Amino acid sequence: MEWLTDRLALQCWRDGVVGEVAFVPTMGALHEGHLSLVRAARVVSRRVIVSIFVNPTQFGPQEDFARYPRVLVQDRLLLEAAGCDAVFVPSVEEMYRGSGQTRVQVEPLGSDLCGQFRPGHFQGVATVVLMLLNLVRPQWLYLGWKDYQQVVVVRRMVEDLAVPVQVVGVGTVREADGLAMSSRNRYLAEVERGQAVGVVRALQAGQAAWRAGTRQVASLQEVARVVLAQHGITVIDYIALRQAESLLPFPDAQIEDQAVVMLLAVRMGTTRLIDNLVFAL
Repeated sequence: MEWLTDRLALQCWRDGVVGEVAFVPTMGALHEGHLSLVRAARVVSRRVIVSIFVNPTQFGPQEDFARYPRVLVQDRLLLEAAGCDAVFVPSVEEMYRGSGQTRVQVEPLGSDLCGQFRPGHFQGVATVVLMLLNLVRPQWLYLGWKDYQQVVVVRRMVEDLAVPVQVVGVGTVREADGLAMSSRNRYLAEVERGQAVGVVRALQAGQAAWRAGTRQVASLQEVARVVLAQHGITVIDYIALRQAESLLPFPDAQIEDQAVVMLLAVRMGTTRLIDNLVFAL
């Protein structure tokens, strides 16, 4: 497995590859969710490259950039075992070698949902993903549906800017109790970890109510809110129901008979958790 720390090394590796390349961008602190992306990518491509880059431009001033877990030795071992071919691990200085004056915005989606509570977050995501796509030049881009809004934002950007890459979403990997795997789960205190299962339980309760015939957005939000409260989760950024394909809101607060996704974001102590569940017809 090649370990590439600068753009020149990446370019040399990429120029030497014959055939298609699949790309998995990450911020490191890898877990089974990330590795599932690597394994899915191997199915379609002879070569799989992963990036590990904690991107400062997608963190707000009061967020956890400085303490975001960085465990490169562990990450390297996991990627080698997963069959990764190359890893791009640039420094901030190497990644942002230009003036830094150009930003990519996907609006209004980028200022909605998580974007409302993390101003500038999706601008940072879209910008760095486009930079990475230009550097790696993959045919396939693999992202996890756990970050549902991120997948939709990146797909929108790729389509609007005619980037020649196919975006593939891979299903959320969960712990045994249902909690979505996340690098930030390690921040949770023991008591908070026990309560955190309320996140997926709230989504499941919303889905059950939807399947039972409830179509009012406010009613489904209240079902989820009650379950969160039962698990001691009271700081809620949002509970939203959106059209699954576009993330557009339903125009009259009444869900139509189409694919719908419930998304939520909560805070437990200093940790922010997000999750989602698509309600299939």
